[in-house]
Amino acid sequence: DELSRSSHSNPGKSLVNGIKANPASNSPKSSLPVPMGPPVYVDLAYIPNHCSGKNTDLEFFKRVRASYYVVSGNDAANGEPSRAVLDALLEGKSQWGENLQVTLIPTHDTEVTREWYQQTHEKQQELNIMVLASSSTVVMQDESFPACKIEF
Repeated sequence: DELSRSSHSNPGKSLVNGIKANPASNSPKSSLPVPMGPPVYVDLAYIPNHCSGKNTDLEFFKRVRASYYVVSGNDAANGEPSRAVLDALLEGKSQWGENLQVTLIPTHDTEVTREWYQQTHEKQQELNIMVLASSSTVVMQDESFPACKIEF
């Protein structure tokens, strides 16, 4: 009853990813099971936490099915992007049961993404996954950065 009252006075405070949380536990990684549900289809998804294995795994790719995934990791010392996460994309996509086109958009040219691309290229083709490499550059004032255009 106390949990119910606190959620009415402060909506969402006692929820972790939409699931009632134990008020004694402030950790989102509690032992609460995540209920299974239908997959979510989106046009564009940003792979959380710079494609780090700390927060993204196979379950993410089984449940979040995107036409485009953005990979922004550029910190090898922190495992960003994570080879395990990129492999999880392949594994998750292989379980979709439908061969939808997926485009992976790395925002940085890293050794991890290059090696993953080369070593798994056949599997990517089999799963209808394209890795977008952009040679376009946007220049703004004293700064320039790679860019790509996505049309829906």
